[in-house]
Amino acid sequence: MNAMTPKSGLFLGGSCIAAIAAVGSIFELSSGNPDLGGLTTSIILAISAPLTGLFFVAAVRDANNR
Repeated sequence: MNAMTPKSGLFLGGSCIAAIAAVGSIFELSSGNPDLGGLTTSIILAISAPLTGLFFVAAVRDANNR
């Protein structure tokens, strides 16, 4: 059985934060009037969506390499 390392825990936490940012950005953009503006919210979405997957994959790989 693989144990979670502190590093994989940080990656998993980063993945959760990035996922929350992505979902929040989608809701803001779909509302029609984003609080931070359309461009800023779109940039946040464009950065946070791929980071969610990258951080998650990094967490899994780190936990499996132990």
